[in-house]
Amino acid sequence: MIVACALAGVPDVRAGDDLAAILVAAADRLTGGDVLVVAHKVVSKAEGRTVALTDVVPSERALALGAEHGKDPRLVQVILRESTEVVRARPGVLICRTRHGFVCANAGVDASNAGAAGEVVLLPEDPDGSARALRARLRELTGVAPGVIIADSFGRAWRVGQCDVAIGIAGLAALDDWRGRDDDAGRPLQATLIAIADEAAAAADLTRGKDSREPAVLVRGLERYVTEHDGPGAAVLVRARDEDLFL
Repeated sequence: MIVACALAGVPDVRAGDDLAAILVAAADRLTGGDVLVVAHKVVSKAEGRTVALTDVVPSERALALGAEHGKDPRLVQVILRESTEVVRARPGVLICRTRHGFVCANAGVDASNAGAAGEVVLLPEDPDGSARALRARLRELTGVAPGVIIADSFGRAWRVGQCDVAIGIAGLAALDDWRGRDDDAGRPLQATLIAIADEAAAAADLTRGKDSREPAVLVRGLERYVTEHDGPGAAVLVRARDEDLFL
């Protein structure tokens, strides 16, 4: 059985806050087999990864893209700073490749739940590093090291709607590789590679509302995927460019 429960009573997070201490206070009790799924925005806020648009001077390219696609050129400038490539563009949205290798709308730059008018939240500079630091601090505070997922909502190729995915991971197997095993009829599986961390992030998101101020979810029942070492993180979920048939 897998159980997911949103943590209530998490206050608004500001730059410099001890996010691990806040989460420990909100959780009833943590064990080493637990998984904490944390919305990236509270991680980014704690790390000071926010930008006031009043402080942004748009470049000529940002001005042109803003005019062409109906976006605030200051926001476009921030998106360009966070991108290595604009992959696709249409009115209202820029699909970008981030420095992390993620392909997502607006390079993950988002104004929702930013906390202040005219402010936007960026993705963490190093989401896997953020997950490892959060896990290490949880170990300091509680003596146990649950798995940690930092999650964000991404659109999906060929599918309508958004779904939470893992952008940072520590102490959890990101993938469960069934290739080479047999199915129940004895036929060898050739392509089954289960995205454990993404599925956990999506399941956790079902327990909270987008306006509920519940940025963290405690997931139990995934003990077999929790690891003592932090592991390679969400970097293993990024498809190599030479394997991408559509970009």
